[in-house]
Amino acid sequence: MAMKSTKNKLPFRLSALGIPEKLMPVVLQCVRQLEDEGVRGKALRRLFGRLADDPRSFSDHPVLGSLAGMLCGVGSREPALPKSEAPWRAWGEDLDPKAVQQMRDGASLPVAVSGALMPDAHVGYGLPIGGVLAADNAVIPYGVGMDIACRMKMSVFALSPQLIDSHGDDLALAIQQETCFGVGGKFQVRKDHAVMHEDWGFSPVTARMRDTAWAQLGTSGSGNHFVEWGVLDVPLDMPGLPAGMYPALLSHSGSRGTGGEVAKYYSALARRLHPELPRDLGHLAWLGLDSDPGREYWAAMELMGRYSAANHALIHRAVAAHLGFSPVWIVENHHNFAWKEEHGGRQVIVHRKGATPAGAGILGIIPGTMVDPAYVVEGLGNPLSLCSAAHGAGRAMSRKEALKRFRRGDLEHVLRERGVRLLSGGLDEVPMAYKNIGSVMAAQSDLVRIRATFVPRIVKMA
Repeated sequence: MAMKSTKNKLPFRLSALGIPEKLMPVVLQCVRQLEDEGVRGKALRRLFGRLADDPRSFSDHPVLGSLAGMLCGVGSREPALPKSEAPWRAWGEDLDPKAVQQMRDGASLPVAVSGALMPDAHVGYGLPIGGVLAADNAVIPYGVGMDIACRMKMSVFALSPQLIDSHGDDLALAIQQETCFGVGGKFQVRKDHAVMHEDWGFSPVTARMRDTAWAQLGTSGSGNHFVEWGVLDVPLDMPGLPAGMYPALLSHSGSRGTGGEVAKYYSALARRLHPELPRDLGHLAWLGLDSDPGREYWAAMELMGRYSAANHALIHRAVAAHLGFSPVWIVENHHNFAWKEEHGGRQVIVHRKGATPAGAGILGIIPGTMVDPAYVVEGLGNPLSLCSAAHGAGRAMSRKEALKRFRRGDLEHVLRERGVRLLSGGLDEVPMAYKNIGSVMAAQSDLVRIRATFVPRIVKMA
């Protein structure tokens, strides 16, 4: 059934060649790549015929190598995964066994090089939250996470910290009027940023979601995302910021619904390209960075990184402008992202899913809860953690369990006790649902050095 396009069909029958139908998505991808290189028609059919007859002879083929490996494993009862794990290490005690198993699963992938599990670890899709995994020339969409480039940002102001008490109503009003929270939340009047004028058409999902992304530009989302005022205590001079006490604005949010759609789209594609993976490891499916889907996802991930940074930039700019303030110092960092880095003398792709970059001398932010401190930290560059640290306190229980266990009165008692003004926030985010941030920080003293402590005072969540 020869045809001109392989968009939905093949120019030959799989059954006639003895190739299983379940490998259709992989075969389609290979055909597209070969046709782009000029291999078409009868030459293409003959090539796949030789592949089906002797797949082992194609093991080093630049396009058909992966498919050849799958064909060699057809009929095998064992999954096409190594029996040994790549080396990895965990920080912290009493880690959730399910999160530990997820880390072991990630380390068992053929592309895994090494890994680490942070002390705030808990269960996620694919890699656990708090999971760090170095891969060989491959990216795992759910190793990055649903909220691509979820991010922290702090703006510090050269004003009296007593401002929080003396002008608390003004600070609260600025947050109320200049931020937007909630699933699907958007401003009535759209904001603008240079990121929206970049090319979004290179990927079908970013092209489809561009209008939604623009409508949600400068918003914060839901879940554990927040914007809050607090007091920053800097005991020793930092570059650009003398020791002292300062009012500071802290935000946590990511790439909104668009990042989630990018994650789902490319994870589904990765699963189709790796039918050899056992069902329970499907969320760990990867994309090779030497393939078109891998390059496309990488470009989409990096766009989501710039989009997330734009959201924070607009939030901080609007709140500061509302009050007539100008920051004197800023620090920010991604998590839920992948980076090309060199570790152990080789270039690898480092996934930090709910983990903070902690290279030597690099500053970052590790938040606590709505009543517990956040920390400005300096990375120590520990190679055993792939230069990573925790990204927060980490959940001690699920949102569902927190909603069952706690009442509004429980939350209000803690807020009064700690002197925190909560403008909005759900019971699923009660501080008692999280691990002790002090214990988390103590467990990673060899990963980061605390440079400043931020105590929240006025908090807004979804």
